[in-house]
Amino acid sequence: MSSCIKLEVQTEDQTPQKWCISLAEDVFKRFLSQGSPTVHKVFGEGSLFSPLLFGKYFDPSDAFPLWDFESDSLLSNLRNAGKSIVDWFQTDQAYVLKAELPAGVGKTNVQIHVDNGKILEISGQLKQQRESKEKDWRSCNWWEYGYVRRLELPEDAYWRRIEAYLSNDVVLEIRIPRNPLHSDTPEDAVGKNSE
Repeated sequence: MSSCIKLEVQTEDQTPQKWCISLAEDVFKRFLSQGSPTVHKVFGEGSLFSPLLFGKYFDPSDAFPLWDFESDSLLSNLRNAGKSIVDWFQTDQAYVLKAELPAGVGKTNVQIHVDNGKILEISGQLKQQRESKEKDWRSCNWWEYGYVRRLELPEDAYWRRIEAYLSNDVVLEIRIPRNPLHSDTPEDAVGKNSE
């Protein structure tokens, strides 16, 4: 029996200093080599949260222009090796992202934020932060406490209507409606300029 729950998509974020520390490639390699099995599942090859998901190193706390690329071409090596658990595509009505979440990441842990109507952020905490001066795990070495993937939203995204679902506590699906009032066809641009 399959279960599907709707996740809340937050548009107000009270943490302006989050993701201020970048995850450098050498730091990531050291962290992964010393990591637990959960760390390897969350940040490992093929995971949505892996810095190596797109074929070369890319800090997941930086916004990636996902919809500028076709998933078939960007993920072809992972798919050929049977390691891809991420897919995205677009229709006339919406942009869709589907990802199998690693073990340890579930409905009580995953958070979806839209940052200033321009960035879609998927994050969650894996372990509690020890006592420190920092108030939020996302404003320090965040990879030690959780995970993130930040994606640039397309210009025609209707970000206030984004929906996120989790099926069987494993498959995350995010649907980003396209704004029917936004168009970037040459005819529309000419019409706008002549008004």
